[in-house]
Amino acid sequence: MPSPSTSYLIAVLAIVFSITLALRALPFAVLRTLRGSAIVRQLSVWMPVGILAILAVTALRGTITTDPYGAGYALLAVAVTVGVHLALGRRTILSVGIGTALYVVLLNTL
Repeated sequence: MPSPSTSYLIAVLAIVFSITLALRALPFAVLRTLRGSAIVRQLSVWMPVGILAILAVTALRGTITTDPYGAGYALLAVAVTVGVHLALGRRTILSVGIGTALYVVLLNTL
């Protein structure tokens, strides 16, 4: 089987790059026209919370069902995450990082 030519590979990469750029730029172009919308304002408040909740449930589901102490560890880590989030100025990356680290430490040491 012969390998594709260099020009063919460059053409494929150019097409993939163009499609990816267009798909990533499209939401920002649409959002610019909807920025004043009440729906967009509500989504900007609730979507991050919803996404984090879905991620947490998905990530914790397996451990909670297989480890008898997993539910307690998860609840403690979630409480610490919420506490850190509220106490340290609502820094999502920091609070999620500390809560995740605590959860991992609890699972691996106790």
